[in-house]
Amino acid sequence: MPTPTLLPGASPRDGGEAADVSLTFDDNRLTQLVLGQFDQNLAKIERRLSVRATANGNHITLKGTPEACEQARRVLEVLYARVQQGASPGLGDVDGAIEEGAMQGSLFPKPLEQAERTTFDEVRTRKRGGVKARTAAQDSYLRALKTHELVFAEGPAGTGKTWLAVGHAVSLLERGLVERLILSRPAVEAGERLGFLPGDMKDKVDPYLRPIYDALYDFMDARMVERGLLTGMIEIAPLAFMRGRTLTNAIVLLDEAQNATSMQMKMFLTRLGEGSRMIITGDPTQTDLPAGQKSGLSEAVKLLGGVEGIGHVTFRDVDVVRHDLVRRIVAAYEASGRAQAEAAGHTR
Repeated sequence: MPTPTLLPGASPRDGGEAADVSLTFDDNRLTQLVLGQFDQNLAKIERRLSVRATANGNHITLKGTPEACEQARRVLEVLYARVQQGASPGLGDVDGAIEEGAMQGSLFPKPLEQAERTTFDEVRTRKRGGVKARTAAQDSYLRALKTHELVFAEGPAGTGKTWLAVGHAVSLLERGLVERLILSRPAVEAGERLGFLPGDMKDKVDPYLRPIYDALYDFMDARMVERGLLTGMIEIAPLAFMRGRTLTNAIVLLDEAQNATSMQMKMFLTRLGEGSRMIITGDPTQTDLPAGQKSGLSEAVKLLGGVEGIGHVTFRDVDVVRHDLVRRIVAAYEASGRAQAEAAGHTR
């Protein structure tokens, strides 16, 4: 572990406006992994926390406000601990460590309910090992998945809604807590009428379900996925094909649920059988339904908000982990939407 020291003339606890914090890690090779290629991880810490960081071998000096330097120190310690466990942190891991570090307390006291939660939750699978949440919203999401039989997750693209849901589903399957993994999506672009597309049913729906396949291959070996598809342990199907079924001892994921109609959503929710769990994800701002048609996701969240056993997690633009630019794009669109809503309100 690093040995943090304060440089002469500064103290992060004296209330001053600036502080210098020096850290020395034990292993120079591991330190380079913490810093990232061309020190990109360190550069991101500088941008996110508004500190100046200088690295010289396994020695790092931080300059900035006392709270910022203390938070940057905690982030570097978290990344170093992960490297010691065999990880190679990237820019997304830096974001996660920053968010997690914010939960571990700072120079200023925090409410008791925040102090009790010092680490983010994680999902574990055989292929990827432990995958930790990168934001507070992802942490709440993983905790909701573990404690509720039905979970709604709303939010913009790039927040990890589908990816984490698939990871959680795979972990339940691998631990034998469920017998089947069922993944579904509305095929809105084809109006659920897929007969004109070439190939068998799998060929017809694959283009709409490709994002789910991508997440599945991230958490399972390709040969295990193929074997699961052949045996029926893993099933991928369009939403329309769920009608009339009772899904027992299964983990069921409905992705892009904002494109489900009210009737489709009610039909899907009532498929839940004994020993099963459901995860429903979607982005209400990207609905592809015909104009004037109500989204089943938004309606279900409003109707079922107070029902016991149902969890609901909302992601924001600050929770985007896909790319910094995606986060800024989402924030710009949300700001525009709020401005238009306010303008409409003033004209009434």
